[in-house]
Amino acid sequence: MNIVLTRERGRNESLASWMPSDATVFEVPLTTTRFYDEAPVAGEMNSSPDYGSFRSLVVTSARSVPYVSLALGALATGAEVFSVGPVTTRSLVERGVSVTAQAAGVAAELASEISRGPVLVLGAKSMRDDLTVLLRARGLVVVVVACYETVATPPDDEGERTLREAHIVVIGAPSAWAVAAPFVGPEAWVVVPGATTSAVVRERHERVLEGWGPSLADRLTTL
Repeated sequence: MNIVLTRERGRNESLASWMPSDATVFEVPLTTTRFYDEAPVAGEMNSSPDYGSFRSLVVTSARSVPYVSLALGALATGAEVFSVGPVTTRSLVERGVSVTAQAAGVAAELASEISRGPVLVLGAKSMRDDLTVLLRARGLVVVVVACYETVATPPDDEGERTLREAHIVVIGAPSAWAVAAPFVGPEAWVVVPGATTSAVVRERHERVLEGWGPSLADRLTTL
């Protein structure tokens, strides 16, 4: 079983640990990260009428962690911090930030854990809105601040061959799928984190498995 991980190299630690032990895993990065300058990110937080009173902070990826120091001033005393993924949690703890709860796979898993608003969410420019929709449906105020954006990176010839020969391709965002789609065969399974990316992939591909997390290895073995 050939499995291709398409997130940036160095960002696949959690995903790799969720793969079946007998699989052959390749990394073909299809996106890179463009980090925003701190000043405009801080300015966006400062301009919120809820600055200083946020009672929950959600850090959606390890790439957002460097901006947490800017967000701490926006939080009310006793605010809770939530993270997505063990790598994000570890990065926060290393910076002395205590994490209230962690989502193993996608941010939407945190919906049941977050009960206090306003909620400040740090993440990518094109981050999925699953969690935001769920929280707002419960009447919580949610402010989303983008810290970075992902930029498409076309694969080289070897990367194209690897994608064509894959039995399973792991796609983390619509931007990665836009690059991968021409090379992924119809028999391959595409594994996505949640509904937003799933909907985009299903427009061009039938075999889609939705949901990341520790149980992924067992689910992939049964495909």
